[in-house]
Amino acid sequence: MNKELLIKIKSDPNLYNYLKYHSYWYKDLKRRPERFNEFVYEMKKEYKLTVTDKISNVNDKITFVRTFLDMLN
Repeated sequence: MNKELLIKIKSDPNLYNYLKYHSYWYKDLKRRPERFNEFVYEMKKEYKLTVTDKISNVNDKITFVRTFLDMLN
């Protein structure tokens, strides 16, 4: 794996942990470093860090607050 990729992975704890638990990516990135974006996307999907997950999380929080306020009235 090239040094630039290693620096990117070690600078982000989520990427580093994902690589630790999904070691098959290490071999894949070593052979094909152009798949780094796919690696990042897979990590975001697993850790629920995609934009749609964030929107869903905000929506759930709004629903919770609305339900709580309805109970108070």
